[in-house]
Amino acid sequence: MFYPKFPQEGDVIGICAPSAGVGGKSESFDLSMEVFHEIGLNTYETDSVRNDDCPSAPAWIRGEEFNSLFADDDISIVMSASGGDFTVEMLPYIDQELVSAKPKWFSGYSDPTAIEMLLTTKLDIATIYGVNAGAWDWRPLHEFQVKALEILTGYITPQDSYEEYSASGFDEEAGCYVMDAPVEWSLLRTYDGEFYEDDYLDVTGRLIGGCIDVIDWVIGTPYEDLKGFTERYKDDGFIWFFDNFELNPMNLFYAMVKMKLMGLFDDARAVIFGRVCFPGDATDIDYLEQLERVFGEMDVPVIWGADIGHTKPSMTIINGSMGCLKYYDGKARLEMFLE
Repeated sequence: MFYPKFPQEGDVIGICAPSAGVGGKSESFDLSMEVFHEIGLNTYETDSVRNDDCPSAPAWIRGEEFNSLFADDDISIVMSASGGDFTVEMLPYIDQELVSAKPKWFSGYSDPTAIEMLLTTKLDIATIYGVNAGAWDWRPLHEFQVKALEILTGYITPQDSYEEYSASGFDEEAGCYVMDAPVEWSLLRTYDGEFYEDDYLDVTGRLIGGCIDVIDWVIGTPYEDLKGFTERYKDDGFIWFFDNFELNPMNLFYAMVKMKLMGLFDDARAVIFGRVCFPGDATDIDYLEQLERVFGEMDVPVIWGADIGHTKPSMTIINGSMGCLKYYDGKARLEMFLE
């Protein structure tokens, strides 16, 4: 696994828009740029970043802009401006030889998961999941945003589960996200084909995952090699983490069964699911009933309701790194090691 050099003071963050542009939210995007500038990092934006469209430009243009940031020796790290829906269609335009010859950190979350699956599972370049370039628009910054900024600049310290999360999202009247619901991580093990709750877990494995909605799209395309990745690193074991944006229980079931039948969970040490962002009418029980069908006969611990994904706060995770996950009585700590 190749770990690129982290940006230092005076270095340049190259920002592209592989999916949506940020023209409709330029003011909040500028707040994030201020955070970078305050810690001594410069920013450079490709032409499509400020477009008010999703996708931000035709797929070939988005691919060219992405490639240009890897070709530019003045750019230290590449970040996605935002999420969206169309990253998958620009994957054929990514110059894999260029990226392999000039590897850099790529950071993105949600739709840009597609790029991370290509870089990490096929090219063996570690990537950062959890933050797009516009992730620092809160004032004051929350602890999870401070942690993300530290990881982005190479200061990798343990991340602990949080006490509360924002179930209701952005509060227009208060002008901020209100932490209004308790965080409840649940550890589930299996006995006789059924889940039961446990209170202790201490596992180590190579971290791999992202937005499961997107991973499900890219599996089977030429732009991922999850099967090869799990073969190359099987001696390390794996900690899978999944951010579910809007898959309903049955669609999550289908995605997990497909990965199980591919053998991707054969060497799993744990499978972690973040809170579902848009569950519709489905409850946690609805999801867990389907996951029990997938993992009920496997000796793989499952964690539900983790601080991963679209509901905030959330952890920032380095795809391809080694992780040590410790869980006790509803609380968890994740440590990452570049080895």
